[in-house]
Amino acid sequence: MSQKTETAKRPVSRKDMTKWQWTWKEMKNNKTGYFLLAPFYIIFFIFTVLPVILSIFFSITDFNMLETPNIIWFDNYIRLFLDDDIFILSVKNTLVFAAITGPGSYLLSLIMAWFINELPPKIRAIMTLIFYAPSISGNVYMVWTYIFSADSHGFLNGTLMDMGLITTPIAFLKDPDYIMAIVIIVALWTSLGTSFLTFIAGFQVVDRSLYEAAAVDGVKNRWQELWYITMPYMKPQMMFGAVMAITQSFGFGAVITGLVGFPSPDYCAHTIMHHLDDYGGSRFEMGYASTIAVVLFFMMIGSNMLVRKLLGKVGK
Repeated sequence: MSQKTETAKRPVSRKDMTKWQWTWKEMKNNKTGYFLLAPFYIIFFIFTVLPVILSIFFSITDFNMLETPNIIWFDNYIRLFLDDDIFILSVKNTLVFAAITGPGSYLLSLIMAWFINELPPKIRAIMTLIFYAPSISGNVYMVWTYIFSADSHGFLNGTLMDMGLITTPIAFLKDPDYIMAIVIIVALWTSLGTSFLTFIAGFQVVDRSLYEAAAVDGVKNRWQELWYITMPYMKPQMMFGAVMAITQSFGFGAVITGLVGFPSPDYCAHTIMHHLDDYGGSRFEMGYASTIAVVLFFMMIGSNMLVRKLLGKVGK
């Protein structure tokens, strides 16, 4: 048999193909799977990827939804960072809010899920519903509006006056000194949502035999079990929970508006989302609003990259 015939019959290996040739070959071999995934990818591209691309394009225009977009290059970015004092204030408020509520809601969801996971199944289901309910309540801010009401009938004012700590009611939701602290408390209270359920599901799939092996290797308490076994085992759930916590902390705005109105007094709780809604939903300056959206997008991407790096050290 000639050398050419042997070469022709020899199976083509990964080393004999370029990256794109190998990718195309694998796609053809798994075409059924890609066909089943196609509807999701099409919807994801239309409603997620395409809006991001369009936002980046419109961010360099002065598009107002009525006239043809006029490219002005980086004028919107210059205006945003050098001339828009309200935006700079909103960035500060957003970073403060995200730095507290992001890690706070993440740790709160993890710890509460860990404690609830130790309960009997029936009690666990009831407690999960109790803690998850505030995150799906559309009018959750109404409860807190009553608690912080500015008259003597408000729960907090009435309690403080009965205790003799104050003589006149305090307008908590109109005083800039109190507003940020209040919205952070409400945000943490409503933060036990998707991340919380994800962590509970993650705790359910941990192999129990690992704890027995760890006890033999010297793990002495539940905190060591959590750090060295449970958390490394459920890294996918932890990563998903981190992404959801970051997204929620940067996108929190509806409850703030429901509590203190829009805009908030002295813009003390004005976030990037409020600024985006102002220019995009009220003024219809879509070019400028797209610039704000692009800045927010890259802030969230940077935060996610930082979290991925930190979570990579868990259990090491």
